Amino acid sequence: MGTCVKGTVKFETLGCKLNFSETATLGSLLAERGYATVQGDAVPDVCVVNTCSVTELADKKCRQHIRSLIKRYPDALMVVTGCYAQLKATEIAEIPGVDIVLGNEQKLDIAQYVDQWFAQRQAVLEVTPHNDIRRFSPSCECGDRTRYFLKVQDGCDYFCSYCTIPMARGRSRCGTIQSLVTQAREVAAAGGKEIVITGVNIGDYGKNTGERFIDLIQALDEVEGIERYRISSLEPDLLSDELIAFCAQSRAFMPHFHIPLQSGSDEVLRLMRRHYDRQLFADKIAKIRELIPHCFVGVDVMVGTRGETPECFDDSLQFIASLDVQHLHVFPYSERPGTAALRIPYIVDQKTKQERVAQMLELSDRKQRAFIERYLGTVRPVLMEQPGAGATVMHGFTDNYIRVNVQPCDRLVNKVVPVRLKSMNPDLSVDAEVITEEAQQ
Repeated sequence: MGTCVKGTVKFETLGCKLNFSETATLGSLLAERGYATVQGDAVPDVCVVNTCSVTELADKKCRQHIRSLIKRYPDALMVVTGCYAQLKATEIAEIPGVDIVLGNEQKLDIAQYVDQWFAQRQAVLEVTPHNDIRRFSPSCECGDRTRYFLKVQDGCDYFCSYCTIPMARGRSRCGTIQSLVTQAREVAAAGGKEIVITGVNIGDYGKNTGERFIDLIQALDEVEGIERYRISSLEPDLLSDELIAFCAQSRAFMPHFHIPLQSGSDEVLRLMRRHYDRQLFADKIAKIRELIPHCFVGVDVMVGTRGETPECFDDSLQFIASLDVQHLHVFPYSERPGTAALRIPYIVDQKTKQERVAQMLELSDRKQRAFIERYLGTVRPVLMEQPGAGATVMHGFTDNYIRVNVQPCDRLVNKVVPVRLKSMNPDLSVDAEVITEEAQQ
């Protein structure tokens, strides 16, 4: 006999990969209580918005999404959770049409709150103060047919001067190695080939379990069936030489790191309360190049922060230009209420911020093009992804994170195949050809 369906749910997720992973868990929790994800354009009984609050623009987008859903589905139960809900619960609760506001500690109880609302029809606002957030909510989401996002850690103890994440996510905590390996095995059993390891500050893994991040990735590397792992982001001071050395000889961890720098100016790093200086960062890049020469390194860069004088920005730009990194994820500084950065007197105007973003993006483009050009004509392993309906090409990524396009072929989906890189496109993807078994003989 089938499960009785109480109602249907529409999910909206904003922000980071971690949020998308967590939304999948919310869907599973509601499904266990009889709430099915809405299909197609059907009108849902429940709307769940998992919010982001990393910038002022993110807050604005969340409000727009919430109001849009209320207007489109006026009779649906409206549930809002996530980081924006944690930080601005009252502001959200005052939006006409919002029924339930849940902080990050309450996410795992979403099904109970939904059941309670249908029984009592009473508005709910439940948010635990950030210092009391203790629970780790496991999640593993399939972003497509080939890539899963496994949450291994949550929260942050760093309290950088510009950041609200510790206030939104609470203290650093994680799942056990045993539980995470079990999830990875479930992904393999479901046919998944690639897992992206996500979290807020994953290098800080193990504070509540007494385990280490290197122990976790060594255990995950042994899971049969998973052919690829990628590490979403690692703070430079937590990227140990031991970890780099392990990835260099690992069976499944790809030659790909994403490392937040934020600024190449030591003065700005000090104002940001980062836990390293630029020399440490440069040393980490040098160690990666020594042990994994073909590695793709992405870097987070923030521009226009309080205290970033023209001299500091020029210093940062020159330092980043000197690094052998391949891509810059650049974003302008956004004022966040309650952060220590608001006490820094020097303010960068919006126009200057955008000019600095443009300069960094131009540098990123040059670096990524130069990296791709090194591999044109070579053969790299690519995990091919499911093409969209009517697509004329199918995509995939090389081990060292070059995006390629090949002719669609159903039998290649979710398989790692050797591909020759032929020519680069304006969007920095590469047209390529699959090397057949016959061609290799």
